[in-house]
Amino acid sequence: MKIVSWNCNGAFRKKYKKILELDADIYVIQECEPLNEIKGELKKLISDGIWEKGANRKGVLVFAKPDVKLEKMEWDSFGMRVFIPIMINDSFPLIAVWTTKPAYIEEFYIWQLVNSGRINEDVVIIGDFNSNAVWDKGHSERGHSIVVSMLKAMGLESAYHYVTGEKQGEETKPTFHMYRKVEKTFHIDHCFIKPEMIQSYEVLDRGWLEISDHIPVVLEMKIEGGIR
Repeated sequence: MKIVSWNCNGAFRKKYKKILELDADIYVIQECEPLNEIKGELKKLISDGIWEKGANRKGVLVFAKPDVKLEKMEWDSFGMRVFIPIMINDSFPLIAVWTTKPAYIEEFYIWQLVNSGRINEDVVIIGDFNSNAVWDKGHSERGHSIVVSMLKAMGLESAYHYVTGEKQGEETKPTFHMYRKVEKTFHIDHCFIKPEMIQSYEVLDRGWLEISDHIPVVLEMKIEGGIR
């Protein structure tokens, strides 16, 4: 099964055709406009999709191919955003993430604690965390490295770091280019998953900077019965 996560930097209705070229089973799109602003072909494609508001009227959209069932689960959020728990094909939970101002990773830290009884090695967590180990000092005990350690204790590891062998905070492939400039780069989009479930994981190339300040990440995961 292929899952693509991408912060589209707004106006997804004008950019969706390019992301569809990746032929994913599931798409997790951050900074997507409200669904009432989407019409035509895209509206039909996302008719069974799930959207949740984040910041500045934008939100997270999760949609999939027709043969993939998405069922939103009611986990506790207490206003923290955006973390959307979705059951995929009655098989495994996917958490779509877009952390927003002012707390960013600190909200995920709290959300993760609140839902710790629900998070286990069957869960896939993917999205724009706006977070990296290089900013740990700014978040004290609720920083990125603590979150990574807590998820590892639950059986989940960063797909990028598992595949590349790179250390947290020393990533060589950025996922975000501030103002779309190649000299202002950060690795802030992440996927956490049970390592045995990873078939492949990739950060795509800089060609995406033509339409967004983020680069899509692509997870190919193993599921029961093989790879779809």
